[in-house]
Amino acid sequence: MDADFWLQRWQEGQIGFHRSDVMPVLEKHWPSLQLPAGSRVLVPLCGKSLDMHWLAAQGHRVLGVELSPLAVTQFFEEAGLTPVRTTSPYGEHFSAGPVEIILGDAFGLDPALLAEVAGVYDRAALIALPPDLRLRYRDTAYASLPTGCQGLLITLEYPQAEKAGPPFSVEQPEVEALFATPWRQELLERRDILDQEPRFREEGLSALATAVYHLTNGHL
Repeated sequence: MDADFWLQRWQEGQIGFHRSDVMPVLEKHWPSLQLPAGSRVLVPLCGKSLDMHWLAAQGHRVLGVELSPLAVTQFFEEAGLTPVRTTSPYGEHFSAGPVEIILGDAFGLDPALLAEVAGVYDRAALIALPPDLRLRYRDTAYASLPTGCQGLLITLEYPQAEKAGPPFSVEQPEVEALFATPWRQELLERRDILDQEPRFREEGLSALATAVYHLTNGHL
């Protein structure tokens, strides 16, 4: 799976992963991170998620990263915002108020760019990637985050043999392996959501759960 796959999904409007509301578990669990207002929060593979508006409303400076020009354009247009556009080695930057989105590669982030990031919100990034790219993502984007950075990670769990991803099933043992030293992870919630996701039932899934983790980079 490469960038062309996701670019085509956006071109064709196949964006069933996009929610028309804020993720309830974000509203429920984000306060547990206790990040102060003004903290910079990374949202990788952000699409046009409304969750970024919610994070901004909590007083955070939001840094999204997205490879689809359509997603970035629609995010600002649908919010009635006209972003300021600049360029850097990381890509093209679109900024309006407390939200900045880089049209670029989430694997191309580095410690210099992310030095001030205090939090990461990962709802649709890790589960969008097959196993080999999940490792690469951990070793690039997550490895570039500073010590003390905290995160909220949301995953899906289902019998992988019953459905070809994305989104992929990422179960707790893999999360624990991916985010071992220097990371720590704490399972905050796991809930059965098959009844709330008819499109997954229609694809033949016999079980579907979502899990929410609190991540910490190093020891605070």
